[in-house]
Amino acid sequence: MSILGLPEFVRQDYEVLEWKHASAILQTDFSTEWNEITEVLTSLRVLRSHIVVGGGGRSKITQSIDTAFYSRGWQEKMWSTRIVVDDLASESPTHKVDCYNNRVALEIEWSNKDPFFDRDLNNFRLLF
Repeated sequence: MSILGLPEFVRQDYEVLEWKHASAILQTDFSTEWNEITEVLTSLRVLRSHIVVGGGGRSKITQSIDTAFYSRGWQEKMWSTRIVVDDLASESPTHKVDCYNNRVALEIEWSNKDPFFDRDLNNFRLLF
């Protein structure tokens, strides 16, 4: 599937999937953020030295992506959420989202583990 509006480099070098017409919404309602996302993806280069380095903490790849977004004004964000059942509220704090700007949130992962992937998907489901 090809998403219209993505630069050629991104279409050629990434596997892109979308949900609920995200690219159309981003391009139309959040064009600045869309342009910043495509700029970061277009300029990203994965170097061998980024892959062969040992684990622990955030990888050089995720650090470079975070830095690219932070330099454009994006920030790490955490929301305070709660679930209400019959007027009884239970706190349900979210995990921090790596990059957030103007109601657009991105989670940056490289070689993620299944439990974290599940947590992140649930986090975005709650926030949606």
